Amino acid sequence: MKGFITMLAALMLALAATCEAAVKVYRIDLDEEIGATTWQFTRAGLQAARERGADLVLVHLNTYGGEVGAADSIRTALLHCGIPTMAFVDNNAASAGALIVLACDTVIMRPDATMGAATVVNGTDGQAMPDKYQSYMRGIMRATAESHGKVLDADGRWRWRRDPVIAEAMVDPRVEVDGLIDDTRVLTFTPDEAVRWGYADGKADNVAEALAHIGVESFEIQRYQPTWVDRLTGFFGSPGVQAILIMIIVGGIYFELQTPGMGFPSMAALGAAVLYFLPLYISGVVSSWIVVVFVVGLLLMLLELFVIPGFGIAGIAGGVMMSASLFFGLFENFSFSLGGVSSIAMWYSLGTMMAGVALAIGAIWLLTSRYGTRLMGGRNMLVKEQLVADGYIGVDMRPSRYVGMDAVALTDMRPSGKVMVDGERLDAVSDDGFIDSGTAVRIVRYENAQLYVEHARVCIVDE
Repeated sequence: MKGFITMLAALMLALAATCEAAVKVYRIDLDEEIGATTWQFTRAGLQAARERGADLVLVHLNTYGGEVGAADSIRTALLHCGIPTMAFVDNNAASAGALIVLACDTVIMRPDATMGAATVVNGTDGQAMPDKYQSYMRGIMRATAESHGKVLDADGRWRWRRDPVIAEAMVDPRVEVDGLIDDTRVLTFTPDEAVRWGYADGKADNVAEALAHIGVESFEIQRYQPTWVDRLTGFFGSPGVQAILIMIIVGGIYFELQTPGMGFPSMAALGAAVLYFLPLYISGVVSSWIVVVFVVGLLLMLLELFVIPGFGIAGIAGGVMMSASLFFGLFENFSFSLGGVSSIAMWYSLGTMMAGVALAIGAIWLLTSRYGTRLMGGRNMLVKEQLVADGYIGVDMRPSRYVGMDAVALTDMRPSGKVMVDGERLDAVSDDGFIDSGTAVRIVRYENAQLYVEHARVCIVDE
């Protein structure tokens, strides 16, 4: 009730103050799959609406849903944007879209539009997720419905402006509402049903009629146009891309530890880290302290690589700090406290982290195992064993045992030739100029798979 009254009062004051001027309406279009990109330009649009002094934010929806994490972020931003909000459902507001609609102060639907079916499904095959996911979605929907407070009905009784049980019925087919839906299917509203049950405030064919329904006859609409920066930031902020970037970071660090020195693995890891944090920082999700923690962790890892031999306290501390920054970087958190962070955001972050680590482990195995080498068509150079059967030839070190022994030149050495040592005929190179056949020589070293000899020195002792 309090929230609704506050919204209504703010809107009435805005209308009164602009009775002679057009009402400033800021429009944000959500006409694609809900994800990191839509969350990015919704956030930017709300910020622009505040900066331009908008009297009303119009969220124009036509979406079949999308990522729950992104929808929850949009929901939270709408509930706390500080400006009256109105959703205009232009055809569809399904799944995650229904959650966004539910967060708006006023809802207007086209006569042929639908809203609901907010069951959490697997993005791969469309099957419903386990009950723990549905339970959390029910909680989000219920809390969003309750945020609009209660109203006094004709009988003088207080009732919810938007019944929370109906919000749950959009998620769980087991929820039954007398006179509306049984326990065999999830709820999807038609416009008439939504108006009757308090989930829509009216019907309209277009935006002008929707605004007229709430008493706005003179208005000026500004429309947020997503930029290429929004698109790029949204792309790198998507869970799949983030998981791949985490894979590159983890894999690059692993291979750099195997072969110390600033090479390709470290450059790849550093580049992935920049692509991971920069879009999040630009969009305002990542605060400066998270980036600082990652940089400090990276410096500790470099200290372990180049200054301190082995993998000790510095390396472990650096790894922990980098892992923590990757985790905290996926949701808004401007302090070291998790008190204001929703559990769905933390589970989303943890899931993305685990997916990235799993991909890294798989890539490391593929690049280092013999089985992985065969899968790569034998083109992988990162193998643990170099077998003769695979074409690898080692250096024969047996002749090194003759170093320091006497031998006889079997051929003229100019400077190469052959020598006889311990009954074995071997190739050798003279270190002492030309040597004639039959000359006594001494083997002085074995180097680069080659024996080296010089004239035998004879010591004459006077008696």
